[in-house]
Amino acid sequence: MKIARTDIVFAALAAITGGITYARFGGGAVWESVERAGTLLLVVLPQLAAGLLIGGLVTRLVSREKVARWLGGSSGMTGLLLASLAGLLTPGGPFTSFPMVYALWIAGADAGALIAFISAWSLLGFNRLIVWELPLLGVEFTMLRFVVCLPLPVIAGLIARRLGRWSAFRLDDPAGRAE
Repeated sequence: MKIARTDIVFAALAAITGGITYARFGGGAVWESVERAGTLLLVVLPQLAAGLLIGGLVTRLVSREKVARWLGGSSGMTGLLLASLAGLLTPGGPFTSFPMVYALWIAGADAGALIAFISAWSLLGFNRLIVWELPLLGVEFTMLRFVVCLPLPVIAGLIARRLGRWSAFRLDDPAGRAE
């Protein structure tokens, strides 16, 4: 297992906030925080495990060539529209959607398609629209918000593809393959 820079940053942030909590409130507060984190982990772990399993299965069910053809940099608008549709239809929270995004990235999708997917999931999620927005906000507001947000995932994907041409925004291949 490789320790990433992100792992080090989060470990450092946890240590710093733990130290501040200890200094301000004592060891009991730190222990209570650890217990709460453990309880949250037990609640989230099944969802996270399922999301990671789905992500792993996606990489086995669909070949890298097909993912690259449908969602890669040369997929054009079709790829962005397909990724947006997939994001719109993907149920669940971040513990299912982000592992799927990672699996698609490993399988050959480009940043534009992935950003279109995650933007559509967060802005247009059909499940959230039916369960939360319609009952709480009503049909008129929900439809107005949905229609206004409809083009945003594709626009975000186009911007990501454009920015991806600059070295400052170029992403490394997560599997370590040469592009």
